[in-house]
Amino acid sequence: MDSDDTIAAIATALAPGEGSVAIVRISGPQAEPIGRDLFEAPGDQPWGSHRVLYGHVRDPGSGERLDEALLLLMKAPRSFTREDVVELHCHGGLIAVSHVLDLVLRSGARRARPGEFSQRAFLNGRLDLTRAEAISDLITARSRRAAQLALAGLDGGLQRRIGTLRERLLDQLAELEARVDFEEDLPPLDPQALVVELEAVRQELKVLVAEASVGQLLREGLKVAIIGRPNVGKSSLLNALSRRERAIVTELPGTTRDLLESELVLQGVPLTLLDTAGIRSTDDPVERLGIERSRQALASADAVLLLVDLAQGWTQADAELHAQMPAGVPSLVVGNKADRAAGAPPAQVDVVISALTGSGLEALAEALLSRCGHSLGQGLEVALNARQRDLAEAAATALDDSLAAASAGLPWDFWTIDLRQAARSLGEITGEEVNEAVLDRVFSRFCIGK
Repeated sequence: MDSDDTIAAIATALAPGEGSVAIVRISGPQAEPIGRDLFEAPGDQPWGSHRVLYGHVRDPGSGERLDEALLLLMKAPRSFTREDVVELHCHGGLIAVSHVLDLVLRSGARRARPGEFSQRAFLNGRLDLTRAEAISDLITARSRRAAQLALAGLDGGLQRRIGTLRERLLDQLAELEARVDFEEDLPPLDPQALVVELEAVRQELKVLVAEASVGQLLREGLKVAIIGRPNVGKSSLLNALSRRERAIVTELPGTTRDLLESELVLQGVPLTLLDTAGIRSTDDPVERLGIERSRQALASADAVLLLVDLAQGWTQADAELHAQMPAGVPSLVVGNKADRAAGAPPAQVDVVISALTGSGLEALAEALLSRCGHSLGQGLEVALNARQRDLAEAAATALDDSLAAASAGLPWDFWTIDLRQAARSLGEITGEEVNEAVLDRVFSRFCIGK
């Protein structure tokens, strides 16, 4: 990264006709000169750090006013990037703010790469890598619970937890390396006490890795396929869970001929529900195409709900569909039309509902999330993302190897090799030990302007 560059980007989402305010963010050594050159503040408004000026963005070449705006100057180091930062708060939309950004770029700034503002904040010591990634998670959060987890990371919760574990490993590594070099000058080291400490850190890492799946669920959500015979109520269930008429519902079998999707948040977890065409043998070419798409959705789903009609009981067709459900994918057999059923549900049914009356839907939601390994995130304070999880797993594996060396009675220097690798992996999570290529890859996933 060239810190001598001044960078600029639109820092707010752009959508035609949406949003009343758009922000152009400028960071770097030329941020203030560019702002002074382009911004016309009437009267005697004083320029100063963390003061808001009212005025107009003006093209200094033609004198044309491009927009009425506010300017906020933040002098280094009291800014997000710890560089001089200027923000131009313009009117929303596409045209005016795009013209303002073009003018800023013509005045000496260059267009910021995705995540470059956050990358500068990291490199300038404003935040560690876990906080930087938490910003991206907060922006892209699809549920309130996911946003809460991201905010906990932004507040430093993950950095403190990983940092503490790394410090514990470094303390033990220092003791071991001292014995390797100066064992005759130091008191004996208790191997069992060292093993106990390494085992404790390893167990904490395994807990973090296990909790990462819950965090992934909250961040990315689930794709849930609703399958079943024609006219068992799949579209009615989609509408009931979505709380809107997303699908056409009739008494005619085969009404749904295409794959319908509906996005919702269920107990804090983002879900994409897939209402599939009823799977059966048919001569209708359009319906056959819909059934093929249903099978594709079944193969790609994170979870499957097999809907059966309680009024008809468990049929041979239900059994055949049940046998086709992919192995290893969380699934539930859901008995629908409880309002029409007589007697106890079939033994194969996990949850009984009525999509028409809404009874049993809450129990269905809880059963689905429980089957997918989701504990509703109760008590979950931090959650690793995929990159962090892989590094935590690598650290735990290195500790396994170090403990194996201990169990085999190998000399201290054999312990230190894997212990050093474990500490390095944890340092990559926080950014204390990470190379530029990794940083570029991490920040390239961020949105432009952040």
